[in-house]
Amino acid sequence: MSDEQERLTTLTQILRDLLGDDSIVLTAATVRDDIPGWDSFSYINFIVAVEAEYGVRFRIADVESFPDVGAIVAAIGTAARR
Repeated sequence: MSDEQERLTTLTQILRDLLGDDSIVLTAATVRDDIPGWDSFSYINFIVAVEAEYGVRFRIADVESFPDVGAIVAAIGTAARR
């Protein structure tokens, strides 16, 4: 399994836990509007959980501008290298 796929699997589980919906499956192209209940409040909780899981910190500007889940996956790798 590639690093990207492993991250997608982990992010999927984090979001499932936050929203209480085991049917969620994230892809790199998933946007918040694709997931019922993924509002701005749960998005912030998701980002905090992702940061805790990976031991990274995203810049506020990045968090506000991630276009899709793939950008978050890529940012995890970038943040981990800082």
